[in-house]
Amino acid sequence: MTDNIFEGLPPPSSQHQELPNSSNPDESPSPAPTLVLKSSLKRSKPPESAPDASAPPVLKSALKRSKPGPEPEPEAAPKKRLQFKTSTDASEEQVVEAMQKITSHIKNPSKFSKASKLAIRLIQAGSVKAETSCYLIAMLEAAMSSKTPCTDRLVRGDYHALFSAAQDVAECLDRSQKNLLTIWTIKAVVANDLFTDDSFMFSKTATQIKEAISDLPVATEEDDAEEAAALEQEAVKDSGDGETTQDVDEAASAGGQEDVESDPFGLDAWIPSNVKKNGKTKMTKEDTDALENKKFLRSKREALITCLEIAARRYKVPWCQTVIDILVKHAFENASRFTSQQRRAVEKLWASVREQHLRRKQGKSVTGKLDVTAFESLQDKYANEKMSIRRSVGANGERRAQQWLG
Repeated sequence: MTDNIFEGLPPPSSQHQELPNSSNPDESPSPAPTLVLKSSLKRSKPPESAPDASAPPVLKSALKRSKPGPEPEPEAAPKKRLQFKTSTDASEEQVVEAMQKITSHIKNPSKFSKASKLAIRLIQAGSVKAETSCYLIAMLEAAMSSKTPCTDRLVRGDYHALFSAAQDVAECLDRSQKNLLTIWTIKAVVANDLFTDDSFMFSKTATQIKEAISDLPVATEEDDAEEAAALEQEAVKDSGDGETTQDVDEAASAGGQEDVESDPFGLDAWIPSNVKKNGKTKMTKEDTDALENKKFLRSKREALITCLEIAARRYKVPWCQTVIDILVKHAFENASRFTSQQRRAVEKLWASVREQHLRRKQGKSVTGKLDVTAFESLQDKYANEKMSIRRSVGANGERRAQQWLG
């Protein structure tokens, strides 16, 4: 009974737990594990440093990202361009040869259209210079000597374009050549402008003709005598009474033999060159210029008469009638600037136009209606119009306008 009954048995659990605390007094007890929150595991923001009071505030635009600059483009190879040559570097001999070839074909009416276009291209290319101006004049002269008149409706536009282009190279011509170009321009450009369907262009052309008439000097008796002599020569030429080529050659050879017989010792070489054997002086430069000027004025008068005749033939067009009335009346008032034969032509034109004008005012037209223009109707309306209700207008106080639209 004295034996211990708990001998050989393990100690109780409570005592087993307390043993480590009492067995090693030097070791400190381990702390109990604590619970960790998930939010505490997040990274904490770094503490913001306090802004410096002395530093300037940062602009919002400075915080934006700067755009990257444009990258330098690689040098591209030069692009090939298609260019057409508007002028040709032709030599003077080639230009002369081309003008001579055009001159030989431009006389033919069937080839005139194509030849004139080639001549225009040659002029616009800048090939006409002072050295080649004589060939240009020969080409234009051949065009004007064609059998077809320059006012024919089939070639009217080609003549107008050719001589309008020739005006661009007028500075390359001398005085006599400019005079010829002026005459041809009146015949080929101004006269053809009278066939227009544009009332503004027709009025503008009529104004040019009026200015040209006003620029003419007063015709003298000498001009009348020269005109009569020229008409006689043309009549002889047309009748066929002129000398043949063989007769002219025989007369020239006979004259040469007479000169040899009259001066057997050769003394005429010692006589001054400006004095002839018959006592008459040779033509000086002043005489040549005066003769050239007379010839130019005679041709200009003839060209203007042609323009007046063309304008008078268009009197049937209603919107042309008033302009033609003014134009022919101006020519009649300046009839002294024309020669005797031309004065008769101007008087006939004025009589014809005035008669048609009176017939229109009386209502005697082809259609039987009152053929009066708007200008004439307003002229009749305001001729007796009372211009003011406060004061009398007429000289006698009858309230009538004395001068209003004629």
